[in-house]
Amino acid sequence: MSGTSVRSMARSPFVLVVGAVLTWFIAAFLVWPNLNILLATFFPDGSFSGRAAEKLFSSQRAIKALGNSFLLAVALSVTVNLVGIFIVLVTHYFRIRGSRILFLGYASTFIYGGIVLAAGYKFIYGDKGIVTSLLVKMFPGMDPGWFSGFFAVLVVMTFATTTNHMLFVANALKGIDYQTIEAAKNLGASPWTILRRIVLPMLKPTLFAVTILSFLTGLGALSAPQVLGGRDFQTITPMILTFTNSPTSRDLAALLAVILGLATILMLAVMSRLERGGTYFSVSKVSSALQKQDITNPVANVVVHAAAYILFAIYTLPVVLIVLYSFADGAAIQTGQLSLGSLTLDNYSRVLTQQSGLRPFIVSVVYSALAALIAVGGLLFVARLLQKYRNWVATAFEYLLHIPWILPSALLALGLIVSYDHPNPLVGGAVLTGTTVILLIAFVTVKIPFTLRMLKASFASVNSSLEEAAAIMGAKTLYMFRRILLPLVLPAAAAITALNFNSLLDDYDTAIFLAHPLVQPLGLVIKANTDGAEGVEGVANTFVYTVLLMVITGVTMYLVYGRAGRRGTSPKRGRALPPVSSAAPPPAVTAVSGEDSKLPAAPAR
Repeated sequence: MSGTSVRSMARSPFVLVVGAVLTWFIAAFLVWPNLNILLATFFPDGSFSGRAAEKLFSSQRAIKALGNSFLLAVALSVTVNLVGIFIVLVTHYFRIRGSRILFLGYASTFIYGGIVLAAGYKFIYGDKGIVTSLLVKMFPGMDPGWFSGFFAVLVVMTFATTTNHMLFVANALKGIDYQTIEAAKNLGASPWTILRRIVLPMLKPTLFAVTILSFLTGLGALSAPQVLGGRDFQTITPMILTFTNSPTSRDLAALLAVILGLATILMLAVMSRLERGGTYFSVSKVSSALQKQDITNPVANVVVHAAAYILFAIYTLPVVLIVLYSFADGAAIQTGQLSLGSLTLDNYSRVLTQQSGLRPFIVSVVYSALAALIAVGGLLFVARLLQKYRNWVATAFEYLLHIPWILPSALLALGLIVSYDHPNPLVGGAVLTGTTVILLIAFVTVKIPFTLRMLKASFASVNSSLEEAAAIMGAKTLYMFRRILLPLVLPAAAAITALNFNSLLDDYDTAIFLAHPLVQPLGLVIKANTDGAEGVEGVANTFVYTVLLMVITGVTMYLVYGRAGRRGTSPKRGRALPPVSSAAPPPAVTAVSGEDSKLPAAPAR
């Protein structure tokens, strides 16, 4: 069967053209850059050399950064699960007053994450932040730099990455059969026993997956350690960036990136092995929908309500203050004292009308739009062929296209830098490093796995009889794709394009390695403003950028999940974006985007 499928692929000119282009792209931008990193690190002169390892292990700074990254990864795996499981339970499992309002607060990370979130927390809780200034006035002996280092990074990343729980764990919780819980109640089980012995074990596959996501997010963290880590807490990825900027230290950067990649793969292997070690489902002929549970203990009820609303305040305070201070004048931003008289539209006018303020926004919009369109447009053909031809060739291509989910963004970016800083025949002898094109290539590359997965799901939902009928009537492959398949998956493709565009707008982790010095996207400008590059005006601009990004993200999420969810799947109105599966999400979805989990696998973030 497989051999027949391969031969049928070889007879189609359309398949051959797509296969040739796909082979070139995988070889040029997925395989060779990463292979070249290994060669440059361990075979710099054509023969094996351990010089990079010797330099690394003799550098106390690099060793400390390695230790800090693993410390953050382990700690984040614990804290994110604790907070994430709690907010899922209070919004979807327990009967909590105001749970809908709580959900909106916890879901703020859907529209607010990455470098924007890290900068927001620094503007509010940093040494010159709004909240810190008020606390110092109340407690004169207080250290203004209290919110920095490991503690600050862990707190920010914990609240930034619970998006995965709000998506995947909440969805898995809804799939639990309520009859199992009722049976346990009839047998005299307490609510705590039911939660501990029935509910949480059934969520284990999804919890394993989000634990992997949290670990990899901490391991490859960049923006939060750079913004809030200070001198005392540096991690691997910022260290890779530092070494990359010096040609004499690129071998150290490459080795650190390789270690990061190996740790990622090892973590995936270990967690996959643990996940296969148990059974996590209930058996029932007719399942019933989950119903919210009362907290019968009055003391526990008060404690849970209090904790839920304290977390709500922590989630929403940065968003509320950033929106308010985006309308504040320079004096109010400097002093932290906001009044009705200090509110103005000057900040928005400056950003939207002056070239210096609008330019980074336009750069990010252009990059994001081009990358989103290219990724979806190119993979429409690829996803269809991989979904149709199920043989070893298609399987090999599919595994190779998931490389960006397995390797961290630092390794992918460094591979592109090292591979294309000189004329290379794979790209027609051109030099890409230092140009505006290389960042676009990276943006397209990191969005391939998510785009491919969602498009394959869309094509799989198309009724195969439509294509069979067209083939019987003599329609060619390209004609069937253009007139039958494409109109059916176009709504889903548009939604995926919007999600990709949205997630790339404030990208920092990839742009910091590859952006052209004269064409700086929004993420880099926001980071520079957090360091005081443009003074009070830069801080005000960042507030405005954050609000604009939140508006764009919010509208995108509504169009994709609000309206798409109600459109259904009727042929006349098109197919909506495939729903988020209750199964475990792909393991390395956030390995590309660092702590930016705003839009993970099938929404960040």
